[in-house]
Amino acid sequence: MKNVRRMYWPALNLVGPGAIKEVGLEIKNLGLKKALIVSDKVLNSLGIVKKLTDVLEENDVKFAIYDDVQQNPTMKNCHDGLQKFNDEKCDLIISLGGGSPQDCAKAVGILKTNGGKIRDYEGIGISKKKSVPIVAINTTAGTASEVTVNYVITDEERHIKMVMVDPNCLATISVNDSELMIDKPAALTAATGMDALTHAMEAYITAGAFRLSDTLALESIKLIGESLENAVKDGTDIEARSKMAWASYVAGLSFSNAGLGIVHSMAHQLGSEYNLPHGVANAVLLPHVEEYNMDACGEKFRDIAEALGVSTGSMSTTEANNAAITAIKSLSKRIGIPSGLEELGVKEEDFGKLADQALADACTGGNPKQVTKEDIINIYKKAM
Repeated sequence: MKNVRRMYWPALNLVGPGAIKEVGLEIKNLGLKKALIVSDKVLNSLGIVKKLTDVLEENDVKFAIYDDVQQNPTMKNCHDGLQKFNDEKCDLIISLGGGSPQDCAKAVGILKTNGGKIRDYEGIGISKKKSVPIVAINTTAGTASEVTVNYVITDEERHIKMVMVDPNCLATISVNDSELMIDKPAALTAATGMDALTHAMEAYITAGAFRLSDTLALESIKLIGESLENAVKDGTDIEARSKMAWASYVAGLSFSNAGLGIVHSMAHQLGSEYNLPHGVANAVLLPHVEEYNMDACGEKFRDIAEALGVSTGSMSTTEANNAAITAIKSLSKRIGIPSGLEELGVKEEDFGKLADQALADACTGGNPKQVTKEDIINIYKKAM
């Protein structure tokens, strides 16, 4: 029905310092026996995986570990993870990490119940069956993949990022434990934090925005403005880490139900072509895309500026719009985000191909302003 809005988020969400300690009991309550832990080698080497396995052992939950997930998870990662799941006779998945392990875990869960190749599920709502149960434990304040119906997998053969929007991939339980985010590198904190800001901003101005998504998005922007710089400067600041965990979480709830826009469409292509961190690509593109969008967004950029701490009462709409863009650029600079795409090795000769792929991306339809290939190329140029 046209007037019915469907809203998706995990049935149980554990948020706060020490939340990981609740995971074992919740798995037992679900009657599940053996978990495939999907993570990466860095988190394993840092002892983060052991923090999880200690909890599982205390609760007599068996487990196997797949920790080969890449920075931009590939089709091979997904199919290798499925093989491990089958070989170990698991009945649930625990994703542990940032967006990469989360996305890979979703893909494994969909493949287990639906079969085929992960490439078969590119697009919106392709799968027919719900994923196996997933407990999604987030370790970075950025992607919010632990609460969304989205996942992104790199097709290493076509050199593109495949975007899947699918309620069947939704986690059963999400976990945001700010203690797991302590001491993460400053550059990672900055990149993932700007990813969260991009989620919140795109959700606030997307064509699919509605009252609840707006409320969540603005709260996220406010929390990021208050805490991201502190989290970058002091990786042990638990208050800043906790605020960023909440900011990432509520931004995820917002964009998963409202949609995104062309910042993500364009960033996905940079990630697949140059293997760039997603958050960094988003951060560099964000002010340039929003300069393009702002004349189609009414007073929403005034709200964004206010949420970032700018007083706009005496400003015209144009002045408030520009103040929001200035605030984004200033925050990026203070936390060490690269100044442009050229610094990241992006080549202007690739813009035509990247623009074609961005136009076909699932996020493009949510942009508040229609775009052409030429528009996207021009934005890439401005971001150099």
